[in-house]
Amino acid sequence: MFNFRKYITRSVLFAALSFSFSGSVQAQQGPDAQMMQKPDPEPPRHWQLMDLKENGFYGISIKQAYLFIQGKKSKPVVVATIDSGIDTAQQDLKSVLWVNTKEIAGNGIDDDHNGYVDDIHGWNFLGGPNGKADFNETTEEVREYNKLVGKYANLTDATATDKKEFAYWQRVKTIYDTTVNKARTETTQLQPVMNALMVTSGYIKKALKLQANGTFVIADLDKIKAGNDTLTQSKYVWSTIFTQSGGNSTNAAVIKDLSEYLAKLNNDLAPDLDARKRIVGDNVDSMDHKPYGNNLLKYPDASHGTGVAGLIGAARGNNYGINGIADNVKIMAIKAVPNGDEYDKDIANAIHYAVDNGAQIINMSFGKKLSPHKVWVEEAFKYAASKNVLLVQASGNDGEDMDKEPDNPNDTFSDGSATDADNVINVGASSARLGEHLAGDFSNYGKKNVDVFAPGVKVTTIDMDAEFNTEDGTSFSSPITAGIAALVLEYYPTLSAKQLKQVILQSATPLSGTMVIKPGSKTGEKVDFTTLSKSGGIVNAYKALQIASKMQGEL
Repeated sequence: MFNFRKYITRSVLFAALSFSFSGSVQAQQGPDAQMMQKPDPEPPRHWQLMDLKENGFYGISIKQAYLFIQGKKSKPVVVATIDSGIDTAQQDLKSVLWVNTKEIAGNGIDDDHNGYVDDIHGWNFLGGPNGKADFNETTEEVREYNKLVGKYANLTDATATDKKEFAYWQRVKTIYDTTVNKARTETTQLQPVMNALMVTSGYIKKALKLQANGTFVIADLDKIKAGNDTLTQSKYVWSTIFTQSGGNSTNAAVIKDLSEYLAKLNNDLAPDLDARKRIVGDNVDSMDHKPYGNNLLKYPDASHGTGVAGLIGAARGNNYGINGIADNVKIMAIKAVPNGDEYDKDIANAIHYAVDNGAQIINMSFGKKLSPHKVWVEEAFKYAASKNVLLVQASGNDGEDMDKEPDNPNDTFSDGSATDADNVINVGASSARLGEHLAGDFSNYGKKNVDVFAPGVKVTTIDMDAEFNTEDGTSFSSPITAGIAALVLEYYPTLSAKQLKQVILQSATPLSGTMVIKPGSKTGEKVDFTTLSKSGGIVNAYKALQIASKMQGEL
């Protein structure tokens, strides 16, 4: 659930489209160029761990947290990440991966009889035979539209016999139309940007005497003495892109991210509706409990899950990569989220797998507009609650009010049994500095349905193949919160999932009187930060440990 809006800001379009269409960029003209001359300074690479009072950045006070628990003993905590997979060879993760000790690796036998063969570090619910995986999918509204269009396209409310399903069809079509129109618009905008990036990247690499597969960063641009207009223009394009996407990005990472996003848009415009059946082979509309999937966790789309896992528990103090939040955690990797919308069946099964194999916390950095089998996921939420497992989920990156139209999954259950589950935390994204931009401009929000905010703007984490990535997204805010919960549970293991949620929310001091630009606002409307979530504040590891130390455990 990365935020790709950075690629379609006015300044990026101005630079890349000007180059693509006219071959020239007037770098000193127009409001966009003026805006680029005075970019906001980049926050430190690990700002999310810092302390506002000591460092001036609104992080989670990790230094103070570890001073508080210094000398105390901890117990290992298993955290499951339901995500896009993971790079199990990543140096910062190898030592913190969950290992199924009841399974013998590589023997092709389900040694522990849990229904999953050779699930050493987790499971891939998108997997199929011969190492394949259905990791490129479309959105749920596209799948549902194509499922129902033949039946209802020519009917009206008066002629439809199944009124309930027809009403659902109307909702599906409304969301479908919005999604497809957005995909068309953004593809029209972004394809020329991609073309310009490919061409200008080649000029920059040639000037730097790099190989065809070489990479460069923003600092490398200063090494180039532009001898012609084309090179000057190329430098300007990449300076603009790097400034918008975060100073730690490489040209390869930017192009890869944008390429994946364009593929996601194309999946909505020209969906492969048979991919799931062809690759995985199961029936997504039947919760028949038949085994499916494979044990392979790394595919080309595993960047997201790798970064999420790193924020939670990347090895600390190894002079490599980043420091994760929790110091005694084991990451269970579950691949169930494609480049597109996840299936309800996979999410329900993933939660069950995590709970049954000992996960105490589950991070869920995904979401969608429609959930045709919502009751399956709700049953899994309830199952997790019955086993005392905390669920932490991203609120989403659409800049929308979740109190009006919550994303899925959510803890407002169809049967009315819950409107705010005790074991579910929904997280919005905050930025590095206290001020009007404290709330991420892309973050979803909601006084009732979003519980708390956490760092999620220009956050750096690990990537596949020993790389690093700086991104925006509530996808990062969620694992940061899950990491704090894991840290608390390590040192206070008798706390229940309900108590963990209380600790996290209480650690977020309400920021009354802090006026911020409302996420998604096109007019710069300002609101009090406390109106954006239930807690009205930002998570804090130090305060969470302080609160936990005064609680009597329930286990």
